[in-house]
Amino acid sequence: MEYQVKIEAFEGPLDLLLHLINHLEIDIYDIPMAEISEQYLIYVHTMQELELDDASEYLVMAATLLAIKSKMLLPTYDETEEYTFEEEDPREELVEQLIEYKKFKEAAFQLKEKESERSLMYSKPPSDLSTYTGDNSRETSWEFSLHDMLGAYHKLLRRKKLQKPLVTKITNREVSIEVRMDEIVNLLLENKTSLSFFEFFPHADRQHIVVTFLAMLELMKRNEIVVEQSDIFGEIFLSLRKEIREVVGK
Repeated sequence: MEYQVKIEAFEGPLDLLLHLINHLEIDIYDIPMAEISEQYLIYVHTMQELELDDASEYLVMAATLLAIKSKMLLPTYDETEEYTFEEEDPREELVEQLIEYKKFKEAAFQLKEKESERSLMYSKPPSDLSTYTGDNSRETSWEFSLHDMLGAYHKLLRRKKLQKPLVTKITNREVSIEVRMDEIVNLLLENKTSLSFFEFFPHADRQHIVVTFLAMLELMKRNEIVVEQSDIFGEIFLSLRKEIREVVGK
C-alpha cells in the first residue's frame, strides 16, 4: 500500500524523512534504508507540481538515500578472517542531521506555543492615576526607595555626560559628606518650596556628584528631608521636613 502525502505539509526533505520515521515507527538510530527509501521515492513520484528549488532539494535527498542503500548492500568482510576492521555506518551522517533537525523543530514548536500563550495576554503602559487622587500636587507622592534614588542618580549621570563641554578645567576641590549635607539643608531652608533633584548638581564634576548623592541618602536615612515624586517616572523633588525646618530656622 502506497503512502502518499502532500508537499505543503513539510518544510524540506529532512522534515519529510522525520515524518516517515515517526509514521512507520522506525528507530531513528537504526533506519531500514530499503523501506525508508521506498516510501520517500513514492512521495517524490506522486508530487504533481514541483517548484524548481523545492524539487532539487528533494531529489538530492533521494539520491543520498539511494547511495546509502547501495553501500549497505555491498558485501562485508568475513568476521572469521584474522585481520578485520570496523567500518563506519553509512547512515551515521544522515542520523546526525535528523537528530539535529529534530532538536530545532521541537524548539521551534515550543516557541510557537509560547507565542500563542503570550498572544492571549494584554498589557498596557503605565497610566497617570493623579486624577483619581483628588490632588495633583507633589504632596500626594508615594513612598520613595533607594532603588528610585539610584535610578535618578544614573539619569543624572547621563545628563551630565551629554552636557559636558569638550574642554574642561579640572580643579581639586574636596568636600566632605557632612559639609555637603549642611549645604543641602541650608539650600532647602532658603527656599520655602521643594527643589528639583537635579538642582543640587550644578557641576559636572564626578566627585561633587557622588558626594552630593551620598549626602542626600544620609539625610534621608536621618529622616531630615522628604523625597517626593509627582507621578510615575516624573521629576523628583526634595524638601525639608517641617520639624527640621522649625528647629534649624530658629
